[in-house]
Amino acid sequence: MEISIFHYLILSSILFVIGLVGIFINRKNLIILLMAIELLLLSVNINFVSFSSYLGNLHGQVYVFFILTVAAAESAIGLALLVILFRKMKDIKTEDISALRG
Repeated sequence: MEISIFHYLILSSILFVIGLVGIFINRKNLIILLMAIELLLLSVNINFVSFSSYLGNLHGQVYVFFILTVAAAESAIGLALLVILFRKMKDIKTEDISALRG
């Protein structure tokens, strides 16, 4: 059995739906929201790599490296902000973000 582009697209769409469900169902915990956003980005990356492989060029795969770099920076900044929020409020909820206004 050969793995075709259809299998990659199904996997990517399943991951994308799981990420969307994670965002819409859980709006209280910021860590889960960040993980759901990362899941969305990774599903898009799977699409880029699968189409790049299917079309026979490397443009999509190179673009994935840029997306992963931005996603890593976004995760690092997001987690740093969450650590600051946790130290100040002793809880990580989306309602507590407005309390940080100066």
